[in-house]
Amino acid sequence: MEDKRKPSGNILSFYESESPVATEFRRVYSNLRNYLPGQEIKSVLITSPALGEGKSTLASLLSIEIAHRHNKKVILIDCDLRRPNLHHFFALNQEKGLTELLQGKLNLQDCLKPTPLENLKVMTSGQETNTPAELIDTPYLQEVIAEAKLYSNLVIADCAPVIPVSDPLIIGSLMDGAILVLKAGFTQVEVAKRAVEILRNAQVKLLGVIMNNMDEVLPYYYSYKYYGYEYGYSKKRK
Repeated sequence: MEDKRKPSGNILSFYESESPVATEFRRVYSNLRNYLPGQEIKSVLITSPALGEGKSTLASLLSIEIAHRHNKKVILIDCDLRRPNLHHFFALNQEKGLTELLQGKLNLQDCLKPTPLENLKVMTSGQETNTPAELIDTPYLQEVIAEAKLYSNLVIADCAPVIPVSDPLIIGSLMDGAILVLKAGFTQVEVAKRAVEILRNAQVKLLGVIMNNMDEVLPYYYSYKYYGYEYGYSKKRK
């Protein structure tokens, strides 16, 4: 039976570079570039407190905007080995991705899938695994991220939600910082505070919070109308 929550087609075909939401993502990227004077951010984790808050869509749109508008080489990695979405969003084969890379079956270049944007490469989650925690919690992951930085201007990792599992804490400790995605009208205040507390206790640098769905509740799938919704970004400093 078809899963109606999954998007159909390539997210790039729905994206308009002159839309209001594209403008918001340009502001997000501007904040990232200016977060600390003299310090370039090369890797960013995207996570959320729980499921259904739009982290994968946001990671995809941010990657598209940076690769397209700013002419930067971006590698977008689906680090959510439990509920991967990026292969759906970009209409790619799920296999030959992060799982196979962490298992030592493939090298990095074998796992980088091209997109219609020359500057954007996507690493899908790879073959489904029954031991995602074990795969993520490996010293080899640090080598993977370091190598990805060599081939790009920015590495963006779409990760599992921070409250249910520890994956974001492991991956976040290897990244330059994290962005927390909240869903207006959905994410409870105490849940958001708990997510921030977990990240900070694990010494994951919180770069900021992006609040989506500012006007109304979003569907679980993306559509043209989805991209008309505005995002708000608040920069956080320690």
